[in-house]
Amino acid sequence: MCVIPGLIDAHSHPVWAGDRVHEFALKLAGATYMEVHQAGGGIHFTVTHTRQASADQLLSSLTQRLGRMLRSGTTLVECKSGYGLDLDTELKMLMVIERARRSLDIGISSTYCGAHAVPKGKTVAEATEDIIKVQLPALREKMEQGELSVDNIDVFCEKGVFDLDSSRAILQAGKDMGLQINFHGDELHPMNSAQLGAELNALAISHLEEVTNDGIAAMAKAGTSAVLLPTTAYILRLPQPRARDMLDRGVIVALGSDFNPNAYCCSMPMVMHLACVNMRMTMNEALVAATINAAYALGLSQSHGSLEVGKQGDLLILNSSRWEHLIYQFGGHQELIKYVIIKGNVVYENDKVMDL
Repeated sequence: MCVIPGLIDAHSHPVWAGDRVHEFALKLAGATYMEVHQAGGGIHFTVTHTRQASADQLLSSLTQRLGRMLRSGTTLVECKSGYGLDLDTELKMLMVIERARRSLDIGISSTYCGAHAVPKGKTVAEATEDIIKVQLPALREKMEQGELSVDNIDVFCEKGVFDLDSSRAILQAGKDMGLQINFHGDELHPMNSAQLGAELNALAISHLEEVTNDGIAAMAKAGTSAVLLPTTAYILRLPQPRARDMLDRGVIVALGSDFNPNAYCCSMPMVMHLACVNMRMTMNEALVAATINAAYALGLSQSHGSLEVGKQGDLLILNSSRWEHLIYQFGGHQELIKYVIIKGNVVYENDKVMDL
């Protein structure tokens, strides 16, 4: 067998209600992400159902999803809110994430993503004002009272969603209250999000399918990590993130599943496989991106992401003499991962794996 660090999922949206399997057929027929979104599907469809769901219902589904991630080798996962778009639902989602953090074995980095979309009936300016003057102050109060522990702030900086100025204002407001900047940028259009992230000393920027050369250079200089999401480009048939250009220019590249109703993937080994095949990363680069670099993107590289004295004991034991099989065997993680260990404790033993 062999031992590797526990995998880290640097970008996920695992708290939501409502099934969007019907949209998959629309996408296969050629509908774009924004066409589905503008027709009332996408994020807004999920927002409607998430607002209606109880906290217990959301916690139940979140627990099941995180369990699937853990069995696939993920020992630390970033979890976003963002399917509320109003104060009550965003707080409900963050409290569900907090309950999961306190009760489950898997590690969680919590992200407030109230600027995931512009709520129906509001302008970008109105939504931005609501986030800065209503939602963030309420969030700060919950954090100061010890009810919530939120780590990151996220914005969907995109044409037709939050523009550069509104994104800057929201991210700066979050940074001012101690949150790490970790946001969606340059996914569907080149928005100069990478340059904005570098300007704000963002910890991480996700997606970056449409990042420019100047944006890559700015991220490399600032030490802002790129969280690349090969599942999204695969499902939406988008241009692949330019992983090779980023790596060659010194950008810290991490990987995430982007688990959400649009990209339903709980498995970081499958994400790593797609990163190697579609984004031309080496297997070594993919392992680094799904461990120590993902920890860096969450501000946790001093305690997670590698097997070193003094760090948290999160690791996998694989039923193979070569760790590369975890990537090479596409979808084979279900039989390769023998043990998942978190904080030095065995939290999952795969009885289906035959002992050598």
